[in-house]
Amino acid sequence: MSEASQIPYGIIVKDAELSKLFHGEKMLEGNFFSKITSKNKEAHKEVVNGYLNFWQKKDPMSDTEQEKNERTENCMTLTNSYYNIATDFYEYGWCDSFHFCRFYRGENFSHGISRHEHYLAMQLNPKPGMKILDIGCGVGGPAREICRFTDAHITGLNNNDYQVQRALQYAKKAGLESKTDFIKGNFMEMTFDDNSFDAVYAIEATCHAPQLERVYSEAFRVLKPGGKFAIYEWSLTNNYDPENDEHRKAVRGIEATEQAFKNVGFEIETAVDLAQNDDKAKWYGPLEGDFRKVQTVWDCFTVFRMSILGKIFTRAMVGFLEKIGVAPVGSLQTQMVLETAQNSLIAGGQMGIFTPMFMLVGRKPVSI
Repeated sequence: MSEASQIPYGIIVKDAELSKLFHGEKMLEGNFFSKITSKNKEAHKEVVNGYLNFWQKKDPMSDTEQEKNERTENCMTLTNSYYNIATDFYEYGWCDSFHFCRFYRGENFSHGISRHEHYLAMQLNPKPGMKILDIGCGVGGPAREICRFTDAHITGLNNNDYQVQRALQYAKKAGLESKTDFIKGNFMEMTFDDNSFDAVYAIEATCHAPQLERVYSEAFRVLKPGGKFAIYEWSLTNNYDPENDEHRKAVRGIEATEQAFKNVGFEIETAVDLAQNDDKAKWYGPLEGDFRKVQTVWDCFTVFRMSILGKIFTRAMVGFLEKIGVAPVGSLQTQMVLETAQNSLIAGGQMGIFTPMFMLVGRKPVSI
């Protein structure tokens, strides 16, 4: 029996040792294709099949209370499993900042991403040397950018070992290891002391929380009195019709609420959907893969990967590598699942029923 088959994966690679086994000895090296071909094949197959089977049993929008409770209990392991599977595809197809943004006329993709991060950071009234927490930091793209922009110290919290290791690696390459820290942890049960951060933010991360009030209350607890919590949240808009099948298909599992922010004690200063604007270039534009909507020549590379031709190329390459046994079983299935998510996001954006940038800014009262 191989080393991999002796380990009870369930649906998740749980810790650093198993994460290293899943991603291979060279998990932090090379390009997209070298990463997916270095993964442990047995571990990858187990995790992909377990994760997809969990979600494909039925429509989550029709869950019973018992099923909702089970999903809540499995939230962190499911999220961890998803990012073990999807992280390399995210970096290849998008960038190292896993979020959307607005695009002004003539603005290229990378500038839009950075400006979106700067805009949220400015809501925190940042000062050099402040201690700021990034909840659900991904591989640290926003944390590094906000660190450079504000000269504050950024601590990134992430439940996924692989992403934490990549964030640490990227910070070292950028010379920011002394001004950033990346820690593995559950944002529903943070281990930080009360009143330990000057500011807190989250960028399209708390949508993974089964109970928004729990993660918001943790942010409230670790934030110093008078400090601010700013988020970009995935949210349904007022245009969403729960009786419309097309709407339900586009936004299955996505919900957020302003009331949860208030319930934990935040004094709301800003609540605005930044996706509601007259921008010619929409936040979902790059996902459409339409070269006619490219604003600068440099964006052609990003748009190509999202285009029909680009997706055919990726499917063919990943499928071929999987077929000859170089890439693990489940690699092509992962690409197809991410394409389904891509199509759902585009549909939600085009129908105006979903926003990935409902911005909430709240202040923790000075005296509570």
